[in-house]
Amino acid sequence: MHCCKKIKQLLSICLLMLFATTALAGSSSMNIRSASLAPLDDSYALNADVDMKFSEKMEEAISKGFELNFLIEFQLAKPRKYWFDDEVVTVTHHVTLSYHALSRQFLVIRGDQQKAFVRLDEATDDLSEISDLKVFQKSEVEKGEHYKAAVLMRLDPKKLPKVLQGDAMGSDDWKMSSQRFEWVPSLFK
Repeated sequence: MHCCKKIKQLLSICLLMLFATTALAGSSSMNIRSASLAPLDDSYALNADVDMKFSEKMEEAISKGFELNFLIEFQLAKPRKYWFDDEVVTVTHHVTLSYHALSRQFLVIRGDQQKAFVRLDEATDDLSEISDLKVFQKSEVEKGEHYKAAVLMRLDPKKLPKVLQGDAMGSDDWKMSSQRFEWVPSLFK
């Protein structure tokens, strides 16, 4: 009798774990693993590595030709001891992911640059690598000052087609935003 009760408890725990794993498998996620600033000629560029996974609904929408627009939000600030940080730069960049049915290619569009991919996972890999994205001029920072940088990447729900906006409002499948990744950059080496 005691053994039967323990088996039931073990089965209940296993089913609960299986349910939780299945529920997580269907949802989308985005996580910034690393970020840094690199000096260019007269500016600084953002480099970041983002881990992203699309939900099945998002993958289906992309393959049907719906555009997904992402925002990369960067901020540089001077920390203050007794007041709010002094904002130096706040920049937002747009990146679009779409599927072109005639050419059967996934497109990643950053500003005036467009890259084409045969498979969605290739396009996702490109989308998840932020490299050499100009975020501010060297003239905007001062030597000897300390700065704090932050980056966040998210799906822009306002740019979703009207057909998808209603579905996106109440569903975790469409909630795709990274954490706010903060670090202290070494600007003057």
